[in-house]
Amino acid sequence: MSVLSLSPEVARARAQGLPVVALESTIITHGMPWPQNLETARQVEADVREAGAVPATIAVLDGTLYAGLSEAQIDTLARARRVAKLSRADLAACMATGGTGSTTVAATMIAAATAGIATFATGGIGGVHMGGENSLDISADLYELSKTPVTVVCAGAKAILDLPRTLEVLETLGVPVIAYGQDTLPAFWSSSSEMNAPLRMDSAAQIAQAHLIRANLGLAGGQLVANPVPRADEIPQSEMRPVIAQAMMDADELGIAGKALTPFLLRRIHDLTGARALETNIALVRNNARLAAQIAAELSKAG
Repeated sequence: MSVLSLSPEVARARAQGLPVVALESTIITHGMPWPQNLETARQVEADVREAGAVPATIAVLDGTLYAGLSEAQIDTLARARRVAKLSRADLAACMATGGTGSTTVAATMIAAATAGIATFATGGIGGVHMGGENSLDISADLYELSKTPVTVVCAGAKAILDLPRTLEVLETLGVPVIAYGQDTLPAFWSSSSEMNAPLRMDSAAQIAQAHLIRANLGLAGGQLVANPVPRADEIPQSEMRPVIAQAMMDADELGIAGKALTPFLLRRIHDLTGARALETNIALVRNNARLAAQIAAELSKAG
């Protein structure tokens, strides 16, 4: 039984050994408001193509898992309401019941690996939520990175999370965390943080080589590349901390938790910053897509 449908463009690229970049779809359904979600999805795909790779946006539509969506499918997803947010635990169940869902980092990694796609660009990964030491609210993204051999390019973990504990879990799971071009880890909307990066690499070629060496060593799991948002587009941590604190207080007062928490916090932060956070979010996603395309091109050269 085939569990994955490749678009004609992605199928041709895979057959010819061309670089392909996986893209997740929760940014479209849960991460941004209409119409910026549709505009960004199209722009990010264009960025990947301009950088010499083929984009493969991943989602489940009417029970079918797709790697590569048509323009019409992206438009439908961007306008849809009450779309399931799929991770490792519920991806197969959504497909079995004929549902529609967008893929988180974890689910996108699973689909990408199934399709033979080694590189994936996203905005920010999930991680340990504030208070996670008591609630054990820890994203499946972290565990997926320890299992699935995909290089994930992001702007760091989402800054609404407990970043030090998120880094600690990644280290415990043996996930390489690589800061691109700097010695500190970025913090999503902010290009840098007070946390030193475990690893630093300064070129797409180095990152691709590390991916290949891990495979040759038989090491399980992927790599996390933390790519700082361009400084011209960032919001410094000193400005973001009080905004995040207010959004979290609002969520607590409304009793919002679980899968609903991150989308609520992102919307609230966008409201509190007057669209500035949304503009930064768009800039960092595009920046990650360009770097991921470069890494994919290097992997393609290596055969």
